[in-house]
Amino acid sequence: MTLSPERRTEFFRMEEARRQTQRQLDMIDRQIIRRMTALIPQLQPRQSGYRRGRAPDPGAFLERYRSHLAALTAERQPEIDALSRKLARQDLAIARFLERHGGCLNGRAA
Repeated sequence: MTLSPERRTEFFRMEEARRQTQRQLDMIDRQIIRRMTALIPQLQPRQSGYRRGRAPDPGAFLERYRSHLAALTAERQPEIDALSRKLARQDLAIARFLERHGGCLNGRAA
């Protein structure tokens, strides 16, 4: 069973809205990664060798990296949560649409 032209248009509109939401989430992810990449030189220890007979702590860099990443992510968390909820609603709406109207479209089977 195929969908009517109006239903196909509605379906394609729903899928495009979903892609837009996914792009927004991906953009936030890239922005966080870009900021973390810029911060890496500041997170590395100032001295590369032994200081007063002590070896540099290899876990200190990771600890600083993770704490900065958590801070940047927490900054954007409300936006990430809102877009994630929107994406889940869009996925559900698309699934219900296909369930209700049947048919096979874009490799999707009802």
